[in-house]
Parts: sequence; C-alpha cells; structure tokens
Amino acid sequence: MSEEIKKFTNSPVFAILKLIFFLYLFFLSLELMGAGMKMFGKEFSKALIETTTNPFIGLFIGILATSIIQSSSSTTSMVVAMVAGGAFGADSARAIELAIPIIMGANIGTSITNTIASLPQIKRSNEFKRAFAAATVHDFFNFLSVMVLFPLQLATNFLGIAASELGSIFQGVGGLKFLSPVKAITKPVGKLIEKELGIYFSDTHVIAWIMVVVALIFLFVALKFMVDVLKSMVIEKAKAWFDKFLFKNSIRALAVGTLLTVLVQSSSITTSLVVPIAGAGLLTLRQIFPYTLGANIGTTVTAILASLVTGNITAVTVAFSHLLFNIFGIIFWWPFRKVPLTIAELFAEYSTKNKFIPVIYIIVMFFIIPISFVFLFS
Repeated sequence: MSEEIKKFTNSPVFAILKLIFFLYLFFLSLELMGAGMKMFGKEFSKALIETTTNPFIGLFIGILATSIIQSSSSTTSMVVAMVAGGAFGADSARAIELAIPIIMGANIGTSITNTIASLPQIKRSNEFKRAFAAATVHDFFNFLSVMVLFPLQLATNFLGIAASELGSIFQGVGGLKFLSPVKAITKPVGKLIEKELGIYFSDTHVIAWIMVVVALIFLFVALKFMVDVLKSMVIEKAKAWFDKFLFKNSIRALAVGTLLTVLVQSSSITTSLVVPIAGAGLLTLRQIFPYTLGANIGTTVTAILASLVTGNITAVTVAFSHLLFNIFGIIFWWPFRKVPLTIAELFAEYSTKNKFIPVIYIIVMFFIIPISFVFLFS
C-alpha cells in the first residue's frame, strides 16, 4: 500500500493537484489581503480622495489610496461613484480634471501587489531576479506612462476630451456585472475566516491586521510551493506549451492579459499570477510585458460598468479616461518597450545583490513619497 501511495505522490496527477491547491491558496491570500486592507483602509482612502484639491496632489492620492486598499478597480469605481454623486463639485469639467489624475495614480498603486508577490523567492537569487523583474516591469511601465501623459493631460485635458466623446456614445447603455470565478471560490472562505475571527476579537482593526498577516503567510507558502511544483513538472514541456499557446506572440499575450483580467476583475491577480511562473523560468520578461499591458486594459472594465450604471456622463467620462490612459500609454511606449524592460532587468539585478532594496522600494515608492506629497502640498 505504501508503494502505491509513493507512486501516486510522484505522479503527474498528484503534482497537478498540488499546483491547484497552492494556486487556490494564492488566490485566497489575495482575497484575505484585500479584505483586510479594505477593513481599515477603505474609509480612509475615500476620505483621502475627497481631500483632492488639485490634479498634482490627486495623482499621489491615487497611488496612496490604491496601495492601501490593494485594488485599482476599487479605487477607480470609488472615484466614479464620487464623481456621479457630486463629491468633486457641480462643475463637471473641474470634476474630470481632478478625477483623472487619481485614476492615473491608481494605475501605479495597483502594481504593489505583484511586487509583494515576488518577495517569497528572495532567498533564491536566480528565481527572485526573474520574478522581481516580471513584477516591476509593470510598475515601471505605469511610472513611465504617467511621466509622459500626466503633463500632457495637465496642459491639454486630452484624456477628458477624448473620453467625453467616447462616453457620450455609451451613456445610457446601462451597466452589466460580471461574476469573477476567482472571487466566487475565495470570497466565501474569506468571509468565513473573517466571521470566525469576529467571534474572538471585537476590534475590526485587530481582525484586519490578523487577516493581512494570515494572507501574507498564505502568499509566501503558496508561491514557494507553486514554484517548487512547477519546477518538479517537466519545465521544458510546460514552457513549450506556454510558448505555443498563451504567449506565442505579443498580441496573443496582450489579449490573454486583457481577457483574464476582465474575467477575474482584478489586475492584481492576473499580474501576480505570472510572477511565480516567471520565477520558475517558464516565461521570459519579454513575454510577460505585453500580458501586463493587457491586464492594465482589462482592469478598466470594472469602473466602466460601474459608471454605466450611474448614467452620469461625467462619471462615464472619468471611467473611459482610465481605458484611454492605458491605451495611449501602450501606443507611446510599445516602440520604446526596451526602456521599461531594461530598467526592470537592471533593478532586479541590483536588488538580487542587496535584498533590502525590494522592501525599501515598496515602502518608499508606494507609501512614503505619496504620503509626503499629499500631506506637505495639499
């Protein structure tokens, strides 16, 4: 009997079952982290957004708010709802002017999750270098897009004008709501864990912190074993499958990133998902880059659907500005894609030599710099 068990545990079927289990644990960790962060951060983020007084500060508020609640979809949907509710004033042009920079900042803030997802591999230099480059290429593309398009937006309001034209076509269409299969299988378990913790702790902040800590433990365990399982499977065959089907060319990789993000309603999930795969050596940075661009496009669907429900043209314009921001960013940077790719590779190389750099990078770029600008200049 023990021989049969040993044979089964060494079989491809068992490897696939392990991969499914740790993939679920990975998804659950993201659900718990998001739920925990929202418990003590959502109201703060909302209050933060309401303090927006000028577009420059709005950009950093978008980064900070999204870094806190770990979801650009939540931030952009919140902004859309606030615009529709008149939180930015009755002047629609001014509301659009204030809201679009927050959306841009949300694009940067959302990349914190996949960067955190690369940290469990930090002790294994080669794997970490691949994983960290795959995570931060998303960051650097978003940084570079903002560097180019934000000054142009301030000078011309080109996103507001273009999004207004696009929004007028779709206004009155009405909203739809997609069911995310990932949330469908993880949210009930997340709610159960939250409920059980509520029996023992009355303070919601304590529950939130416990959920975040548990989420990080699950994340580290899941990613470690996912990489081990992927490596134990025949890597060359798995790599050939990725190359042949999902990531055969840039257009297909971009389409996969877009469609998968639309389905799961979270770019954090789709971009974090490829981090351990990159760490295992199954995907190259150049294959992952267009996939992350697709995730940027896919994540805009949530806010667009939310805006269509409101029927408010200003809210619809703000939602479509997010889509156009990502499309224009891709149009501008695709011919110069070597820039974000090279920066990500060099930064990953440097971070491999000094393991404190990734943690310092997350704290400084996503929290200290935005907080400094928000509270010093607002």
